[in-house]
Amino acid sequence: MSSSLGSPEALYHAIPQLEEVNASQINLDSDTLELNLAPTDPPAFLIDSSIRWIHFVLGCAVLLSWNVVITAMPFFASRLAHSSLRSTFASYLTTTFTLANLIVLAHATATSKHTIPSRRTRSAIAWLTLLNFLLTLTTFFTPSPGIFFAFILFNGAAQATAGAYLQTSVIAVASLFGPPAVQSLMSGQAAVAVAVSGVQVISAYASVHGKPRTFASDGSAEERSAYWFFSLSTLFLLFSLVAHTWMIRMPVYQHVAVSLETERKTAGDVGHEEERRGLVSSPNDTSLPSDRQNAIRVARLNISYEVAVAYVFVVTLVHRFTLPGNPFLIVLSQAVFPPITTSVQPTNLATHPLLFSAVHFLVFNIGDFLGRYVCSFPAFLVWSAKRLLTLSAARTLFIPIFLMCNIQRGPTAVDYNPIINSDLLFMLILFFFGCSNGYVSSLCMMSAPSLEHNPRLKGRPEDVDVAATVASFCLVGGLTAGSVASFAVKAVFCSCNPFMD
Repeated sequence: MSSSLGSPEALYHAIPQLEEVNASQINLDSDTLELNLAPTDPPAFLIDSSIRWIHFVLGCAVLLSWNVVITAMPFFASRLAHSSLRSTFASYLTTTFTLANLIVLAHATATSKHTIPSRRTRSAIAWLTLLNFLLTLTTFFTPSPGIFFAFILFNGAAQATAGAYLQTSVIAVASLFGPPAVQSLMSGQAAVAVAVSGVQVISAYASVHGKPRTFASDGSAEERSAYWFFSLSTLFLLFSLVAHTWMIRMPVYQHVAVSLETERKTAGDVGHEEERRGLVSSPNDTSLPSDRQNAIRVARLNISYEVAVAYVFVVTLVHRFTLPGNPFLIVLSQAVFPPITTSVQPTNLATHPLLFSAVHFLVFNIGDFLGRYVCSFPAFLVWSAKRLLTLSAARTLFIPIFLMCNIQRGPTAVDYNPIINSDLLFMLILFFFGCSNGYVSSLCMMSAPSLEHNPRLKGRPEDVDVAATVASFCLVGGLTAGSVASFAVKAVFCSCNPFMD
């Protein structure tokens, strides 16, 4: 016993060694460490049906007002019936709206990090409600054409301003909840167009049923229709405000959106923060880049997604120059139908052009909605930026197909045999065109801010809302580019002065 205790081997035992690690195998790069942590989007169980439905309602609110204003074009036309402003009114309204929306959206995107989204959302919805209520009042009196023209343009620009702030705040929050919430938001934007165009078809049928093709309304039917459009729009916006208030009080919202809802530093606080950082960091510390630099950086990373989503709506806009319709019967479904005097006319002479035009809007919007809806099924999802860019570019093939339809390029009808001489086939092509519009655009908006499916974000959670707002800005940029180009395209089709005729 004593001999064993006196043995050095008995007193000292070697400590088991851990497996040797080569220092060269340790990668201290912060981006790589973040990637190794494999950050993902919020788990699916957090995104319950109530969250998705509220985002669906907010998606409706984003485009509801503009859809109703555009659908009320026959009412606006009746107020300008005896004015030279009538022929160019729709072009100026769509261009004014999209330009104002793009300019304000740039500011809203740049300042999104310095605002609390719930406050901005409530304020934007409140302004949209007021502006739609003012439109309701216009159905009770008839001002001079000049005053009415100026008021509607001002109202449209004001709604574009409020809508831009609403859009950025809503998409920023939706991106934090992940692709399912973004998909619900995009579906809501399409659903409101389906609802409005459905009412439009019923109204058009009631207006032309039993009447000749040359029937001209006295404006009373348009006035009643506009009153109900504006009134229901105002009520729905109030409903969306209630739904949003409910959502921000949910514990899951306070958990997921805490990074955006936290009170931002004031200018003085920022100054003190910079002084404190100066005591412990080097003067060249650039860990907190400016919002502008951050937005540009994220935009460069996601350039493929942004080009793809912008081109989707540029192509849609160009195609809709070849779609049928009264120049004042216009609906926005993430794109506008510019006012043109040439259009695809029904090949069946028994079909009234006004009803044919209303039905074509409904067909496109149903296709657009279904294209967004299928994005809720994993089997149909495409996350690759290259594939999405290819799908967006492939939609250009619809241009020659639509040009084969029964297009009338002048104020008087010309008899000829178009290659596609079937109204049913035209509607089928239009349906798939709408499907591709909703499908590709939704995938782009879902992929761009996704930590799990977009490796370009390098696992940075702080870039999620920035990526979403920048992609939303590019979407509107595509609309604006096409809207401005509408004057040139109109001139080609009608061989006229697009600013006067």
